[in-house]
Amino acid sequence: MLNILFAGNPTLWPNYEPALKTAFADAGLEFELSDSCDDPAIVDYIVFSPAGPIKDFSPFVRTKAVLNLWAGVESVVGNKTLTQPLTRMVDPGLREGMVEWVTGHVLRHHLGMDVHIHGQDGVWREGKVPPLARDRCVGILGLGELGAASGQALAGLNFDVAGWSRSQKSIEGIKCFSGEEGLRDVMARSEILVLLLPLTPETTNVLNSETLALMPKGTVIINPGRGPMIDDAALLNALNNGQISHATLDVFRVEPLPVDDPYWAHPNVTVTPHIAAETRVTSSARMVAENVRRAEANEPLMNVVDRSAGY
Repeated sequence: MLNILFAGNPTLWPNYEPALKTAFADAGLEFELSDSCDDPAIVDYIVFSPAGPIKDFSPFVRTKAVLNLWAGVESVVGNKTLTQPLTRMVDPGLREGMVEWVTGHVLRHHLGMDVHIHGQDGVWREGKVPPLARDRCVGILGLGELGAASGQALAGLNFDVAGWSRSQKSIEGIKCFSGEEGLRDVMARSEILVLLLPLTPETTNVLNSETLALMPKGTVIINPGRGPMIDDAALLNALNNGQISHATLDVFRVEPLPVDDPYWAHPNVTVTPHIAAETRVTSSARMVAENVRRAEANEPLMNVVDRSAGY
């Protein structure tokens, strides 16, 4: 009998309890699932989110894996007490949601929809015809699961898509770049830039005054990835001087975004409340159960975090 501890945000437990129980049963596992534990030494697996109660993993001496419910692991990967294998969530529902959000906002800015949505004032604004997608350069920083899927969806709409990752990749439909020079090349060509990098010390403030200046004047920034990838003061300055024409931001250094934050009032910023991609309970529960099944069958875990890379 496996002892599985749910150590996520307590508000998630009412939804995850039945979903996890169904997924574990469907995987043929014999288990006890609980959201509390008097004896950490008997726990076999931890279903985890950073908003949960566990900060010290050292008492969990029998635990075979910590299964993160989030795609991002930056808040836990550096925890010195976490010596157990850590997996991140790669959920089909999360991927599909991200692709839909990114595609929708890229199309919004590509087509110039705001001109007409906000222009219902009796003025006939003819002549504002967008280029075809094949003539619009879109950049994706980050070619992991979410970045690759979003880039391929945009390529499927005939956008000219280039992507950057730390290591060189080959992805159908996407011009792939890597390295410092490759990063500069992608930024220099991108009329719309989407940020989907993992957050590491190397990617913090990847958008700063220097890199923003590399972009074509009037570039649109779309960030559904991580807030600290942007130097906020530099972006606001670039918005004010016209170097960046608009920023659609879903993630921020402080969340919820404080009511007095300048992003709220800026006419060329769209704020969305961290909704670009949500982990879906049913599909993520199946992913967790599959990893437990794999571990019990001595098969490799899926989506194991590389501690040295940070993701």
